[in-house]
Parts: sequence; C-alpha cells; structure tokens
Amino acid sequence: MGDTAVVALNSLLRGASIDDHAEALDLASAALRAAKGHPAQLSHAQHVRVVALLNLDRFDDALRAIAEGGDALARNCAFEKAYAFYKTGDLEAAQTVLREAGAGASAASERAQRGLKHIAAQVAYRTEQFDQAAATYRELGVDDNGANYGEENDLRINLSAADAQLEWQGKGWAVPEQEKQPAREDLEAFETAYNAACGCISRGDFGKAVVFLKRSRDLCEATDELDEAEKKAELVPIIVQQAYVYAKLGKLEEAAALQKSLSLEDTADSSAQSVARTNILVLQAESNPYLAQRLIESITEGKGNDRLFEYQSSVLRRNRYVLSLQTQKFAGVQKSTSKILSQETVPAIASSKCDLGILGAAAASQLRAGQEALRQVLPLLESHPDDVGLLLTVIQLYIQLHNPNPAIALLEAFFKRLETATTPDHADVRFAPGLVALAVALYRTQGRHSAIRTELAKAAAHWQQKTGADASGPGVSLLREAGIELLRSSHPSDLAAAGQAFSHLVDAQPNDRIAKAGLVASFATSDFSKAQPYLDALPTVEDLTRGVDVAALLEAGVATAPVPTATQPARGKKRAHEDDGEQQQQQQQQQTQPAKKRRTRKLPKSYDPNKKPDPERWLPLRDRSSYRPKGKKGKKRAAETTQGGVVRDDEILELTGGAGSVKVEKAGASGGGGGGGGGGKKKKKGKK
Repeated sequence: MGDTAVVALNSLLRGASIDDHAEALDLASAALRAAKGHPAQLSHAQHVRVVALLNLDRFDDALRAIAEGGDALARNCAFEKAYAFYKTGDLEAAQTVLREAGAGASAASERAQRGLKHIAAQVAYRTEQFDQAAATYRELGVDDNGANYGEENDLRINLSAADAQLEWQGKGWAVPEQEKQPAREDLEAFETAYNAACGCISRGDFGKAVVFLKRSRDLCEATDELDEAEKKAELVPIIVQQAYVYAKLGKLEEAAALQKSLSLEDTADSSAQSVARTNILVLQAESNPYLAQRLIESITEGKGNDRLFEYQSSVLRRNRYVLSLQTQKFAGVQKSTSKILSQETVPAIASSKCDLGILGAAAASQLRAGQEALRQVLPLLESHPDDVGLLLTVIQLYIQLHNPNPAIALLEAFFKRLETATTPDHADVRFAPGLVALAVALYRTQGRHSAIRTELAKAAAHWQQKTGADASGPGVSLLREAGIELLRSSHPSDLAAAGQAFSHLVDAQPNDRIAKAGLVASFATSDFSKAQPYLDALPTVEDLTRGVDVAALLEAGVATAPVPTATQPARGKKRAHEDDGEQQQQQQQQQTQPAKKRRTRKLPKSYDPNKKPDPERWLPLRDRSSYRPKGKKGKKRAAETTQGGVVRDDEILELTGGAGSVKVEKAGASGGGGGGGGGGKKKKKGKK
C-alpha cells in the first residue's frame, strides 16, 4: 500500500502538465499515512502536501502542516513558510523566517536562494520599505542572465511598482533617472503601463498619466490570458486612477462618469474599494457634513496584505478629521491628534504627521483665524514645542498678520533645540529641506542675505556628510540650491562651500551640467586646476550668444524698475502719477535755475593769527570769569557767590488748592534777643 501511494505521487510529480493540486494533496495525504516508519518518504510527502496547500490558497493549513512536521520540515520549507506568513499578513513572522533562512543560505540551492529573495522583496514592499524592495528586484534582474524564462517581465512589473511607491512616499531621489522614463517594453503589458502611469501621477505629470492609463485599460480589455471575471477585477484600480487623474485636471464630469461606471463588487481588493469609495464621496461634494462623516466612517482600511499604505490611510484619516471639525467635534480631534503625535520620539517632518499638528491647531482654535487663533494656539505650542505641524501653523498665522519677526524667532528657537540634541535623527530634522527653505524664505523677507548663506552652508555641509559619496538622499536638491545661492556671494568661504557642494553633485551625477557649471564658477578665481577639467563640458560663449541681436539690445537700452519691499506701503496709481509729476518739475527747476555762489568768509580787520583767542568767547558775558556786575545789587550778588559768604536756607511752601509751590529763602538768625529784624520773638506789651 505504501509503495503504491509513493509511486503514484512520484508519477504525478513527473507529469509537468498536471495542475490538479487537490489531487496532489490527496495523494500526499495518502502517502503520509502509508510512509510511517520511512523518514525519507515521509519528509518528501510532507513537503508535497505543504506545496499543494499553498497552491490551493489554504495558507493557515500549510502553516499547521509545517508545524506538525517539526524543525526538519521547517528548515526544508523555509520558502513555503515565509510565503504562507506573507499571504496571511503576518509580515513580522515572515521577516523572522527570512532572517533565519538567510543565515543558512550557503546550504540552500541557488534556486531556493532566488525564491527567498523574491519573498523578501514582497515582504519589504508590503512593509513600505520600497527602497529595499527595489534594490532586491534590481539584484534579481542582474543575476537572471536569461536562466529563468518568463521571470524578466515579472521583475520589470514589480520594480516599476516599487519605483512608483517611492515617488508617492516622497523619495523620488532614490529612483534612478533611467527608470523614471518608461521604456517601449513598458507599454506592451497592462501591468507595466499602469505602473508607469502611477509614477507619472506621483510626479504630478497628469498629462502622460492619462495616456498610460488609457493604454493599460485597452491592453487589459484585449488580453486573452484573463477571463471576464479577472478582467473586471484588474480594471477596477485602473478606472479608479483614471477618475483621480481627471479630477486633478479639473475634468470633474469625466471623473464622476468613470466613478459611476465602477462595479466594486467585481473585485475582492478591499484597498481598491476603500480608495474608490473615498473618491466618490469627494466628487459628490456632500453639503451636509454630518451625513458625509457617517458615510466616511463606513469605509474600512482593509486587513493583512489588503490594507492601505500609510500615505493612503493618512489621507483617509485626514478627511475624517476635517469632517469632525466641520461637525464641531473639536475636543475629540485635538485629543486624537495629540495622542498619535505623542508616540513620536523625534519631531516628525512627514506630511502625514505635520497634517495632524495642523488639524490639532485648528481644533484648539475652533477654526478661528488671525489674532484670535494665535491666542489659542500659542499656549499649545509651549506645551508641545516639537510639533512641527503646530509650529508651521503659528508661523503661517504670523505671516498672515504681516509680523515675520516672531515667526523667525520661533523657528530659530526650534533649530537651537534640535542642534543641542546628539542623535542623527534630530540633525536630519534640523536640516530638512522644507524647514531650510522656510528659513530662507523668512530671511529673504527681511533682506538678511548673510543669514541665508549661513543657513544654506550649514545645511549643505550636513547633507554632504550624511549622503556620502553617492549623494543620494533628500538633500540632493538642497545641495544644488545652496550652491547657487552661495555663488552670489563674493566671500571666499562662501565660494569654497559652494565648490564643495557642486563637487559632491558632480561625483554622484557626472552628467549634471548645472553642477559642472557651478563647480567652474566656484573655483574659477580661487583654484583653477579644479575647474579646468570641466571647461570642455560647458557650452561656449559663441553657442550661448548665437541668435542674440546685440545692436538691438543696445538701442533698446536697459529698463529698470524699483523693487517694492515688504515694508513699503502700496500707493495708488493716482498718487503715484502726482508724485512722479512733482519730481519731474523739481528736476526741471533745478536744471534751469543757475547754481548759487557760496559767499566767501571774511576775517575781521583786527584779526591777529599769532594771538591766542579767548577760550570763553562763546559763553555769554555773565558766565565769563572776567564778568564784573555794576551797582550795589550787583556787588552784593557777587559777594554772596564768593567763598565765605552767608549761606541761605531754602524752604518750599506748598500753595493751597494744589496751585503749586513757592521757594522762600530764610536768612540766618541774629545774635541779639530783643532787636527788631532777627529771628527772636518780640515781647507783647501789656495794658497800662
């Protein structure tokens, strides 16, 4: 019996055209019952049983079968176990199995290692580690060498999907330039055409996205490899993206028509259904916020591998909070957003987390604006100083009130707190391109060009050290802009910093002509040897000036206009014309009137240049030391001012009724007791 079952199983496996996995499962189960006591046959039958269960999409049963087989079967079925965990949505367990299998990869066959890399890339994709997934797919494509027939198309589809997700995640710098532009073969399958359209959408190129989505839909409808049910399921995400693109282009009627043509029952993809229902709710523009909130609460985010990605779930969450604000649920929104942000150990600069801070500020101010909103939000910023979204909201409120000074002070205080931290994550937040651009914009409103150059130089130095030799990272665009701004300065240190930034870019991107031009401009006056190798790569002066009519430019002249400043008040047209007329009249009068002759100063006739002038000649006569007053009163006043004179006491008498005060002089007391004029008291005369 046992030999018969094993022979039947082996004959089934040798038949390459047999796809009846249920029959394979029955034969493997029969072989297991008959192979007791034969370890080699038992292990082989267990492996076949696990594979049959996976092909029948019975992933939980496959995991139970692997657990029943013991550690030996788990080691032999590492690929199957990781795949089963991946399909059930237990991504952490799948990563654990892949790490354990990677430790013993030397003992596995090349085919087994390749299969494990495929699962690792899929797990990285679902855990939103898209850069790691794309790197694995590129490695698999390089190692293919045509040995795995039919795998090249799958690798191209998966790699284009990972690149599109990187663009949506805000990491477009991690996608090579040659992969951003769709190739001819990408338009031969509806999957690659769809992924190419998604890449265009993430970059905001909606015109190309319309073409690629139409191509993808036509190919999907014309394919013979899918039945009608599978075609309808594949068309749902394509039509959802078409409606989104038309809505972004302002073609709301076409978008609404596409949404109505959708049949969400045709697909089992819960994530596609969630996105479609959200877009339908937005296009309907429900005027009743209470009804709209009830409808959006019924939208689920899916589970397992069907759940939404973070950037998708953040949009759905933001829509829910906005509707809650419209229904006056301020306390709930503030509490919920604060709870999510409190879990961050480092200030979050992702757009999804900054949105939470902005929504929390809107809830705290109860949708007020201006000075009233500031009074409510500023105390909240003191208790949550690391909330980037809240900080940006306060800065925006100050800018709307035309008061940039407190905004700059708040941003600089935030930068100082980050600079005192020692972790690299805080440094990345400190020199985040968005925050650096905000600081530059605020400094520019006040004309602080030196502060702009200092900020950009510090940011460029940080990202040069952070990115290393490949110059791949979020600071690549910042390096270019920092170098361009630093070139506007004539200071040697600024030019040296610009040269380092452009040298870093040239090493990473040898075909970047802007970086080469910036490098030449940086070192042309200080170190010509560094600039000389790149001179031939730049266009000549003749090429740049070809087609320019120099004579016409000289004849036309140069038109200059005054640059309005932020502090200069705007003037009306009528007042401006009047002022211009007055200035012209004054200029004409100045031109017609003869210049006045300056009068020559004459010296007195008795002037003696050898005689020393009196140093007190500028003082009044009564204040000079040679002044001698005339008359008795004058002599008496002069005597009182000499040394040894009588000192008078002063007394201030307050007048009644609050009329002020009067200073009264008191003379010194005389020595006699009964005389007349002294300070002694007179005796009263009695009656005779």
